[in-house]
Amino acid sequence: MDAELKPLLERIAQALERLAPPPRTETTFAGARLFRHDPDTGAFHPAPDYPLPLDSLMGVDRQKARVLENLERFAAGLPYNHVLLWGVRGAGKSSIAKAAFMAVAADDAALKLVEVDRDQVTALPGLFDDLRTRPERFVVLCDDLSFEEGAAAAKALKSALEGGVSGPPANVLFVATSNRRHLMPRTNVEDRGMVAAHEDAEEEVSVSDRFGLWIGFPPMDQPTYLTAVAGYAKRYGLTVPDLERRALQWAQMRGGRSGRVAWQFIRDLAGELGKSLPL
Repeated sequence: MDAELKPLLERIAQALERLAPPPRTETTFAGARLFRHDPDTGAFHPAPDYPLPLDSLMGVDRQKARVLENLERFAAGLPYNHVLLWGVRGAGKSSIAKAAFMAVAADDAALKLVEVDRDQVTALPGLFDDLRTRPERFVVLCDDLSFEEGAAAAKALKSALEGGVSGPPANVLFVATSNRRHLMPRTNVEDRGMVAAHEDAEEEVSVSDRFGLWIGFPPMDQPTYLTAVAGYAKRYGLTVPDLERRALQWAQMRGGRSGRVAWQFIRDLAGELGKSLPL
């Protein structure tokens, strides 16, 4: 009987091994400043430095100054606020977050940035607990944050920012970007009932209150757009006689003006002129 059961037990053991979660990767933050977090393994994958300097981002001087000021306080161990960068798409929200980090991290080797996917918000409490005991200071960035999966993700983020009985980790600054000021999902869940939908909405809106610093990015007007284009062209030595006309035609083709549209026009112009730009 034992001989008959042995192959079956071996197959069961092998199946259980395949179902078991992969072993957690030993954490190291040496040799890089930027990382991507994998919640399945706990690994932090290094990424290249962000190439655009902060002063190359045009038309958003007020927003740059506010992000930089808060980040410098965090790096110095002073009181700081978690940050929500909200506004129109293409305004430079994510670029400012990364470029400001690179500016401060240049003089602080202990400052690291960890990027998390917006679909992995429920893993944030565990991530914050892992980072809490580290000697480094971490900017955790979530780009295009919203709660498409409902209140569960909102509750997870609130738990991470509040830290439960242990309190929030003093060495973690959370930065989120969103196209909406109140991090509402794009779809409604009214089929769950009006009461449940209202409770979910209250939970999701209340997360915005956990961000002490809200920085808005309004639509870019034409003078600001042209100033951004002219600034980029001067910085990278791109000279053409009809720069403004071409920049406006480019924006018209794209259906709007933004920092992203200005940069994409400059990339196209640099390619035409045979000049290199940061990626």
